Amino acid sequence: MKTVADSVISIPDFPKEGIIFRDVTSVVNDADGLKLAVDGLMEKLEGIDFDVIAGAEARGFLFGMPLAYLLHKPFVLIRKKGKLPRDTVSEAYDLEYGTAEIEIHKDAIKPGQKVVLVDDLIATGGTMAAAAHLVEKLGGEVVCLLFLMELAGLNGRERLAGYRVESVICYEGK
Repeated sequence: MKTVADSVISIPDFPKEGIIFRDVTSVVNDADGLKLAVDGLMEKLEGIDFDVIAGAEARGFLFGMPLAYLLHKPFVLIRKKGKLPRDTVSEAYDLEYGTAEIEIHKDAIKPGQKVVLVDDLIATGGTMAAAAHLVEKLGGEVVCLLFLMELAGLNGRERLAGYRVESVICYEGK
């Protein structure tokens, strides 16, 4: 029986030597892989009480939006700085070389709302830690950080300690 992991193409030495790049486009380019991915994410949400799904730009949109649609929940976009048209709050975070900043509309999360954050991949956890801080700045409660893939060797779960972290596929390396 096919699994979602069967749809992931792994590219060695990209973007640099020693890295194995896990290509999410190969999942969404395969109808069976996409269905298995969304179904696998849905399973991880079973029993979790939440009000809103939010996704990190851009691959979090790919998986967060169908979940929101299927579960009849609102979807909130978390975008790179300068891309949202209304009043926003922002959070800066460190990258391997430099920093980045993400934003969310100030009215996107209401105080007390329970939020699931979705992205395609957890590596070091920096983007989702920043996204969780944005939700909390607005008075929301992060009840789950949900990922299609996890690179356990980069210790993203440690950075996200204190949050419930779920992933459909876990790769032991980097």
